[in-house]
Amino acid sequence: MLSGYIVQSFQLRGHKPVADQPRITRNGEAAMELAQRIGSEIADAMAFSQQVDTETDTSDEPRLLYRVGALALGL
Repeated sequence: MLSGYIVQSFQLRGHKPVADQPRITRNGEAAMELAQRIGSEIADAMAFSQQVDTETDTSDEPRLLYRVGALALGL
């Protein structure tokens, strides 16, 4: 199994959140730091990890590591 660490950010277009290109990081700490840094500049950012089994082409549910921004606060 492989571990993936992804940061997904969103920007508001009008009142609708639009996803940015996901960013892959080397570990969970790097993902949380990146989400924290970009979350102050945009509507929302989250860091999560996911386990992937390349032999069976299956993956576990993503695990949220960190979330910040206006959407996270329900604003």
